[in-house]
Formats: sequence, C-alpha cells, structure tokens
Amino acid sequence: MPSVLPEMMNEIKNFVELLLIQTGLSLELVSLARHVVLVVGAILLAWFVGWLFKLLIPWVIKLTRRTEAKWDDVVFNEQVLRAACQIVPAIVVWMLLPSVFDEYATTHEVLARLTAIYITVMSVRLVGKMIDSLKLLDSEKRTAKQQYMYTLCGVLKVIMYFVATIIVVAIVIDKDPSTLLAGLGAASAILMLAFQDTIKGLVAGIRLTSNDMVRVGDRITVPSAGADGMVEEITLTTVKVRNFDNTIITVTPQTLVDGSFQNWKGMTENMGRRAVRKVFIDFRSLTLDEEGVPNLTRYREHMEQWLSQQEKVLADKPILVHQLDATPTGLPVEFLFWLKVQDALPYEHAISEIMEYAYAEAAAFGLRIYQQFPEQ
Repeated sequence: MPSVLPEMMNEIKNFVELLLIQTGLSLELVSLARHVVLVVGAILLAWFVGWLFKLLIPWVIKLTRRTEAKWDDVVFNEQVLRAACQIVPAIVVWMLLPSVFDEYATTHEVLARLTAIYITVMSVRLVGKMIDSLKLLDSEKRTAKQQYMYTLCGVLKVIMYFVATIIVVAIVIDKDPSTLLAGLGAASAILMLAFQDTIKGLVAGIRLTSNDMVRVGDRITVPSAGADGMVEEITLTTVKVRNFDNTIITVTPQTLVDGSFQNWKGMTENMGRRAVRKVFIDFRSLTLDEEGVPNLTRYREHMEQWLSQQEKVLADKPILVHQLDATPTGLPVEFLFWLKVQDALPYEHAISEIMEYAYAEAAAFGLRIYQQFPEQ
C-alpha cells in the first residue's frame, strides 16, 4: 500500500498532463489544471479508502463476537473502529502529498505538517478510546485488581497526552521530538513546581487504588469534606461520592490519603452492624437476693438471653452485657451486640427499641438508672 498509492498517483499525473497538453492549453494552465485535478483525485481517493474501511467495521465486530475471549469485544468496539477509520483518509493524503505538490514545496510542507498533526491528534483519540474501553472489563465487579487497572489506564492517558503534545510541538517547529524531550530535563524542576498539585493527586490516586483503600460501591464517610455516601466513580484525580440525600461531592484522592475517612465495607461484608451502648447504674440500687446473687448479675444475664432471642440481633455474633470501671456518675454497664439492619434509619430505630427496653427492665430487678439531679 505505501508504494502503490504514490506510483498510482504518478501514473494519473502523467496521464492527466498528456490529456491537458493535447487540448492546446499553455504550460502554465496545464500545470495549474493538473494540480487541481490531482488535488480532487487525492481527496476522492482518500474518501474512498476511508469508506472502504468503514464497510469492514460490521465484519470485524462479528469476528470478535465469535471468539471466546471478551477483551476483543470490548477493545475493538464500534466506537474504536470508527475512530480508526477517521485516521485512514489522512494517512492516504499524507502519502499522496509528495506526488500532488511536487512543484510547490512550501504548500507541500504546510499541508504535510497539518496532516501529521491531524494524524497525531486522531491517533491519541483512538488510543484514548481503547484505554477507556479497558475500563468496561468486569466493571460490574470492580475488584482490587480491576480498580488498579482502572488507575493504570488513567496514568497511561496522562503519559500519552504529554508525549502527543511534545510530538505536535515538534511538528510545528520542525524539530526532532527526542531533542525536545531532552531539553525538558533541564526544565523538569520548574514543571514539577508548576504541576505539583496534579502530580500529588496522581500519586495519591495510585496509592488509593493499589492499596485497595476504597472501591466503587463502598460506603465512606469523610468528615472533612462533608461526604457520607456511596462511591460512584474513582479516577486519578477525583473520587465521586453520592450522599444519602442524593447530593454529589467530589473529593480528591489526596484528601483521603493524607487525611482520615471511614470505610463501611467491613460492616457490609459481615452482613451486620455493631452496636455499643452504655447504661449507668446507681450504686445505691445494687442488692443481693436470698441466694446471695447480685441483682445486677441477674439483670446482665437476662439482657444477654433476651438479646439473643431478638430477630433484629445477629445471634451468631458476640452478644455481651458487662460492667466497666466504676465512675463518679454510676456503674457503667456496656451492651455490645450486632444488628442485622445496616441502613442508618432502621439501625437507629432498632437500637432505640432495645435500649428503651433495657432502661425499663432495670426497674424489674430493683436497679435504678443513675441520674444527676440539679442542686436546689
């Protein structure tokens, strides 16, 4: 293909020139008319080749669907193939330029640079779509490995854009890209200073995903940012959280890495939510029964048995009612159990019902809840 098209264009050029000479036109008009015909011919040929490649798109899609692998269906999707077809006509034009504008060096140079810039930009767009397609692989699971690949794709896109910018600048000023890259070494300190926030964000994003600190679908609480909800999207520079009131808050990965946040993933995976509450008993209400057993002991045993029989409490999780160190405000008795419900509202209601029973039942054992009365 690279050698066929220029040879074909040269034959067309000679043929057109002979026809125009036979019409009796002057040499100047022959040269002008020949270039007009060649330009139109090059445009039509580029369009035809691009159209021909577009016809192959359905066949390529059918071919990838017949394979057992899933990655080729995702990477070589219709959007990627159409983006590739947009580059083909430009490549054809770039190959034909030397034959069409052989007598117009300046025009050839300008058009060659513009075509090269177009090919570079469209190639970056093509590779970007292919990288974005990789994110669709097992996106419904979003495992730690897949999340790390998601972050890696973001890094690759940043590097690709940087290299593409260097190439475009090199084409414009007619310099070797390697020379520009070598020259950037001296200015690296200035670039790092100017883009330090972006660089820190990239590093924080990599740390966030590579250490599996948070995934899409996790519920997190970030007090410093006012975020409390489900993680919807994680990129190199942003973490999008949808709060329970449907407001969306965007948090930087650096905020999560450098600060503190609460991930409720462990609670979700354990199919339960732990509850810890305290009840302060008045020391003056502690007594012994006829067998010499303290009423507080009876009360603790009763509450543990009662909690184990409640439908809202997970019986296979630890259930503990025990006393803590004495305080000036009474003897604290701690209730530790796990509830089946995890959502905030049902969770709070369940705890309220249990603790209200615990307060009321204390009187049946002769216990009083400590209450400090204001001085008269």
